This record gives sequence, C-alpha cells and structure tokens, in this order.
Amino acid sequence: MPWLARSRPLFPAALLTASWWGKVLEGGRAAPRNGRCVMAPVRAVVRLRRRVCLQRKRRVLGPPAGPEAAVAAGAPGPGGGSPGQPRFFTFDDPAALPARTPRKRRRRSRVVLYPDGARRCRPRAERRSSRAQRCLLLLVAIVGFQVLNAIENLDDNAQRYDLDGLEKALQRAVFGQPAAVARIVALLRDYLATHVHSRPLLLALLGPSGVGKSHVGRLLAGHFGAVLEDRSLVLQYHAGHHCPEARAVQLCGDELERSVADVVARAEAEEKTPLVLLDQVELMPGALLDRVLGLLQPQRPHPFQNAIYVLLSGAGGAEVTRFVLQNVTRAAPGETQDEAHAGPRAHQTDMELRAGLRALLAGAHPLWQAAAIVPFLLLDRHSVVSCFQEEMAGEGFFPEQARAERLAAQLSYYRVAGHEFAVTGCKQVVAKVNLL
Repeated sequence: MPWLARSRPLFPAALLTASWWGKVLEGGRAAPRNGRCVMAPVRAVVRLRRRVCLQRKRRVLGPPAGPEAAVAAGAPGPGGGSPGQPRFFTFDDPAALPARTPRKRRRRSRVVLYPDGARRCRPRAERRSSRAQRCLLLLVAIVGFQVLNAIENLDDNAQRYDLDGLEKALQRAVFGQPAAVARIVALLRDYLATHVHSRPLLLALLGPSGVGKSHVGRLLAGHFGAVLEDRSLVLQYHAGHHCPEARAVQLCGDELERSVADVVARAEAEEKTPLVLLDQVELMPGALLDRVLGLLQPQRPHPFQNAIYVLLSGAGGAEVTRFVLQNVTRAAPGETQDEAHAGPRAHQTDMELRAGLRALLAGAHPLWQAAAIVPFLLLDRHSVVSCFQEEMAGEGFFPEQARAERLAAQLSYYRVAGHEFAVTGCKQVVAKVNLL
C-alpha cells in the first residue's frame, strides 16, 4: 500500500503490522484463521488518516457553509454520523457567522550577533544628535571663547604698562626697601589687570626722611610717562611748590581739581590709566586734603575712577623709626636689612607696622583710612654705602668700595643690638658726593 508508506501518522501502525508479519514468517506463532484480526488495525489507520486530512482542510478553508458541505467533507449529517465523531449543535445561522480568518504567526525579531573581531557601532539613527544638543555645544563653545578672550585682554592690558620692567628698575635703584617695592608692584599689578574700575587706587608711601620715597616717586613718573607715550598723563603735584603758605587754600584746591580733571579726561579718551603724584602731603592743610578725598568718591564721573594716586609723605616717620628700633632684635646677628625683609618674618612685621600706621593716621584725616599704606623702613649702613656707590657712578666717579665706606662713616647712625641705621638715610649722599 503506497499511501500507507507516504503518511507520517501511519508510520507506527505500519511498523506494528510489519513486526506482526515478521513473527508469522519466523514461525513463532500460527496466523489466525479469522481475517478480522488483520483488517482491524488497517481500518483504524485509514480512519485516522481521513480525520487528519479533514482537520487540515478545515484549517485552510474554514468551517463548511451548510450541511451539504459538511456531509461532503465527511462530517456527520443531521440524521447521524460516523461512530466516534461528536456532533456540534448551534442556534445561530451559519450564514451569519463571520468567516474565520487564518491566524498569522508573529515573527520573532532575530537577535543580531556580532562576531568577536568585528567593530561594533550604533545605528545611524541613534548617533544623530538633536538640535538641542547642537545648540548647547555651540553655547559652550561661545562662552569658552569669550572667557579665553577676556583672559587674553587682561594680559594685554597689564603688559601695556610693563610692570615686570618697573619691578626690575625699582629693585635695582631702590636700596634697603624690598618689602615696599614688592607691595607697590603687587598693588599696581592687581589694579592694572583691567581698564574698568569701580574706584581709583590710592597708594601712601610713608616713612622718615631719606629712605627713598621721593626717589620711588620719580621712578614711577618716569616709567609711566614712557609706557603711556604721553608725559601729560602723569601729574606731579608738589605741595611746597604749587601751594605755598601765602596762597589761599581754596585757590589751591580749585587748581588741583582742574589739573586732575584734565589728566583723567585725556587718559579716558586714549583708554589709559593716568598717574597722579602728590609729594609732601604732610604740608597740605586739612581743607586741601578734603579736596583730594573728594576726588576719590564714587559719586565722581567714571573717568575719575580709572586713576592711580600716589601720596608721598613723611607722616608717621617717627612711628616707623620707633618700630624698627624696637624690633631690630628679630633679625639674626650680622643679617642685612634686605635679608631680614626677605625672610619668613618679613610679612608679619610689615603687617604689624601697617596696622600701627593706619591707627595713628586715621584720627588725623580720613584720607589715610582709604589709602593702601606702604611703609619705608630705616636704611642700614650697607644700604647707605650702596647709595654712595650709585651716586658716584652717576657723577662719573669710580664707585670704589673703600671710598664709599669712608663717606658713609661721616653720617649719623642709630646703633641698636649691633645694627646701625642712618638717621637721615641717603638724604646727604648727593651733597657728600658733590664735594669730591
């Protein structure tokens, strides 16, 4: 039977029949005389095959439309059916029943497996950045560029005044004042880092006579006049010369305000910071100091806020002398003044002296309260000898060490704990050298 071999469900029955015939051929048992034992399995196999074919047709074509189709398909009719098949009863019209559509199988998405040596990258749709991300990156780039440009502009504004060159010039020409030179340069560097300010810079160089205050003022005036390329942007006001006692204080105040207004207006037009030097401030009366304090008020126009005022005064000289002589024991024996002020105790000593000077001068006039005080200390003998050598070289003499020491020995000194400090500093150096 070829149909029996081609049908998959019939394979177990065929195998059973073949095994039975094998036993018969082997002679183990005699075949039964009745043929019903042989045909019963064959009928069951045929019945199973028909039922499987009917189920397949129902799945593909759907349920039958009427009783005739059901009978043609092998289903039981209204009067009865084949034994072993159940009957289905329904009260609905077969025409009203919806047609059964074949059920679609849902495909599962296959998992993409990457080889071990392959390069993995995201799909292009995921790599695309949104517009918000692009705008954010552009904003960050713009802000970073503006910050970098601002930093470069600060450096350019500070380089215009060549503060490094000013510091070298002060260290080379000013003897015995390393702390004062460092503080002046630091204050100028912080102020000149930008051109726009909310208040002017007021420096007060205080100390006894002959310690180098006027010399530093001349160096500052010469340096700013050179770097600004305009000498008119540097105003030098000498109280003993521009406002003698015979003149009225009101006229002196008006003249000073006009000069300062002219300088700051010219400097604002050129986008530069002017320098105003006021020498011998201790000789100014209180009314004139009030006019100077009025120039520093925030109510003044914007050009007045971008200016540097330097006050050169001998006020507080006695306090500086007393402080130096009382604290001379802090320095080690044989240590020069430059070495003492370059040590770790220099900063603390300088802060104590500035606090004492501010407390002393604040009661005299409020102008000193608004100033950054820079004290100039007494000069020891080594610094006085350096002053003689510098002046001798400037006058055309050979700066011999022995001759400079002989000239320095002619001056008066404070002698405390093995240290010698000149009473008049380098004030008489020029007169002594002119006698050579």
